[in-house]
This record gives sequence, C-alpha cells and structure tokens, in this order.
Amino acid sequence: MADFDAQPGRKVPPSPDLSPTQREADEAELHAGLRGVAGIVAGARAVIDLLRDVAEFAAQAIPGADGASIALIDPQNDMSSIQTWAATAVLVQEIDAVQYRELNEGPCITCMQTRRPTVSGSLGSDSRWPHFGGRVARMRMHSALALPLIVGDQVIGSINAYAKNRDAFAEHAVQLGSQFARPAAISVYNAQLLATAHERTVRLQRALDSRAVIDQAIGIVRSRSGGTAEEAFQRLTQISQTENIKLHAVAERLVEEAVRRACARRG
Repeated sequence: MADFDAQPGRKVPPSPDLSPTQREADEAELHAGLRGVAGIVAGARAVIDLLRDVAEFAAQAIPGADGASIALIDPQNDMSSIQTWAATAVLVQEIDAVQYRELNEGPCITCMQTRRPTVSGSLGSDSRWPHFGGRVARMRMHSALALPLIVGDQVIGSINAYAKNRDAFAEHAVQLGSQFARPAAISVYNAQLLATAHERTVRLQRALDSRAVIDQAIGIVRSRSGGTAEEAFQRLTQISQTENIKLHAVAERLVEEAVRRACARRG
C-alpha cells in the first residue's frame, strides 16, 4: 500500500480495477520514464534543459497526470526559495507560481514539509489550502499529486502533477509516482552538482584571467614609472576608484593601449 497524505474528509478513490493490458501499459510508461531519467547526462547541456526532460518523464510516468513540474529549493535559503524550474505546460507554471510567489500554500509546499507524497482529489474543497485550492479550481485543475524529491536526509524539491479530473490520482498513481521520484531526485541532484562545479570553474578561470591582465598592467606601469610593483598596483587602484570602473577593466584598457602603441611603432 502506498504511503501518502490524502485530502482530509474526502474518501480516497479506490485503485482502479485495471486490466492486465492497462497495468502493463502503466508499467511500461513508468519504466520508459525511469530509463529516460537514468539516461540523463549533464555534459554541456544546461540544467534547465535536463529538468524539462525530468518533468516530461514525470508526466509520462504518473497515470492520470495532465501536466507536471519540477520545483527546487535553493539550499542557501531553504523553504523560502522554492521555485519552479521546469513545467510541461504554461498553466502548470502558473499554478506553481500561485503557490510560491503569491500564497505560500499548496501541495508542493506541504509535501516538502512532511517529506511524504501529498494528494488532493478536489482542490476547490481541500481545507489544507483554502486560498490555493479555490484559485486552482477556477483554473480548471481539480487534482494534485506532489512528490518530494529527497536525497539522503535532504529535501531538494518536488515533482508536482496536476489533473483536470477530480480524484485523478488513486493509490496506483501515487505508487508509480513514488517509484519515479526516487531516481529522479538523484538525477536532479547530480545535475545541480555538475552545474555548480561548472559555474565555479568558470568563475575561477575568470579570476585567473583577470589576475594575469592585472599583472601585465602592473608591468607596463612599472616600465613607464620605474616604481615598485606595489606602487604600480596602487596607481591602478586609484584609477579604478576615480573612474568607478573595475580594476580588471582598467588593466585590460592599459594593456590594449600598450599593444596598440607597439603595433603602431612596428608599422
């Protein structure tokens, strides 16, 4: 039996009496989604592209879903920084925006707080989110399934599935969705790590490039003034402060000017 938080006061819909053919089809959709998630390799692709793939695979793997999204938490800001990174439809993006940007309530937030799947079969009458539920019902989405993305002890985000029909997500859907969410969390987490490592590498390379240009500019100033390296650096710093431009920009301008003069002399 799937373990999840159902809508209070609403009878959980029984798992559909699926034919062997339908069960095989649902299992095939789940396995297709799992294979897709397992095959995700960051490489040179942006994280946002990877997350779009995960959202598409989720919509495929969860029976009854009309759309899905991936929401992530900024580890530096915890629950106050939930943001939808990918969605299979504009309407899904809008529904998530109501949760995080306007009302700060909804199934995604609840599932992250409880660390358990959260299901609603009639959002308009769900007492857990009195403001969110009515808004989304008027947008003609009536069912929701939110699945926490957990790596180790850390909640990194959630998968949010929505459906136009009421009681769209029975235990069968929760079970398949939960099976999908576990490996999906690892893929999303690894993609974030790779993106962070790439960003740090780029920043370090920029810093090294800036340092090299500044050192060249110091050499040019010293050759003109005969002063020490410290005096040359102070001169560059003074120009930077006076003209209100970054130090490496001052250095780049000085080096480019020296190159132009050298080329002119050779010509």
